[in-house]
Amino acid sequence: MFEDSVFGRLDPRLCQAVREAGYVRPTPIQERAMPHLLDGRDLIGIAQTGTGKTAAFMLPILHHLLAVRRPRHIGHPRALVLSPTRELAAQTAENVRRYSTHCDLPFACVFGGVSQFGQVKDIKKGAETVIACPGRLIDLMSQGILFVDQVECFVLDEADRMLDMGFLPDIKRIISKLPRARQSLFFSATMSPAISRLAGELVDDPVQVTIDPETPTVEKINQRVMLVEKAQKDALLIHLLKTHPEWTKVIAFTKMRHGADRVVKKLLRAEVPCAAIHSDKTQGQRTRALDGFRRGKVRVLVATDIASRGIDVPDVSCVINMELPLETESYIHRIGRTARAGESGAAISFVTGEERGQLKAVERLIRKTIPIDRDQPFHSETADRKTGRQDQGLPQPPWVHPANINRNNRKRQKHRSFHGRRQPDFGQKGASGK
Repeated sequence: MFEDSVFGRLDPRLCQAVREAGYVRPTPIQERAMPHLLDGRDLIGIAQTGTGKTAAFMLPILHHLLAVRRPRHIGHPRALVLSPTRELAAQTAENVRRYSTHCDLPFACVFGGVSQFGQVKDIKKGAETVIACPGRLIDLMSQGILFVDQVECFVLDEADRMLDMGFLPDIKRIISKLPRARQSLFFSATMSPAISRLAGELVDDPVQVTIDPETPTVEKINQRVMLVEKAQKDALLIHLLKTHPEWTKVIAFTKMRHGADRVVKKLLRAEVPCAAIHSDKTQGQRTRALDGFRRGKVRVLVATDIASRGIDVPDVSCVINMELPLETESYIHRIGRTARAGESGAAISFVTGEERGQLKAVERLIRKTIPIDRDQPFHSETADRKTGRQDQGLPQPPWVHPANINRNNRKRQKHRSFHGRRQPDFGQKGASGK
């Protein structure tokens, strides 16, 4: 089966590494994108993290580097992958390490927040592939350490996130230095007009592959809303963690960095193993937090939206939105950290009365009403009234059961009839019309 799939077209050394990584059959994005990439075509891929897109573009790139050998020029990589966040860059680099374990294909991963010493050392070892965040890449280019004039394969990953983070000027500056004769790959979770314009400047006669995992993923996630006062959100989180010991890996999202730090302090007081991940943390702190979370030493990872797409950890039991996101679309990316690879998961959003507008926006986005869970000790009746959802999810009283409705209707009709005459219905206008 393995040889009959698109994996069978890869260099045998890559095939061996892919087998050892536990891959059995290609994911949809791999199956649809890799044949075109192996043929050297440019590509626009509409897909998000968690679909297997890293393997979809990295395996063909590594195959090309092995198939077409060239003398190594220090500081002149043949493949360049641009990532929006340190976490995504490090994750891509780890995949490159895994895939190239049986072949001599040195690489470097460059991003800010840490010393450049180790990264420069990797470049000077003859890195043929560079995975980079735009800021640090431009720094190294300005210092004359790294050049992109010999890049044969270029990948712009998470393009929509790049634009959200204000990287467009940096991206254009980097693209202007690339050789015109190259293979270009463009990946984005969404395709807005601005992103379409950027794609048009980057790719030449591209194949477009669209993989939309969001709808099926959302359907597999048990989504709930808990209405709570703002001051009691931390207490509600601790209560849920204590009453659900089966939740071994939980991601709690906050809007702001200081909010994430506050939640961590409260959880540590409650003796819950946790760590925060946001842009104020050093790269070492973020790497240790993610590593501890993957290995199960950290039970709760508290993150901001900047990290929502960079976290790709299997077996996340539950995602908790301490606050609804500022950008409604981020809701999908947040809850998508659970229910990975066909598994199910849970997502709980803590909502105050003031957040009712954001809740409605989220429900419009996912085209469904999220049920309210009132079976928790911090339920807010005030928020219930403000959201206008007081009756949602309440059990039907026995007198409105369909069988009883029919029975009551028959009784009402009998009451209204007396010797064949219809009796006036009290509370409405009488026969005189007064």
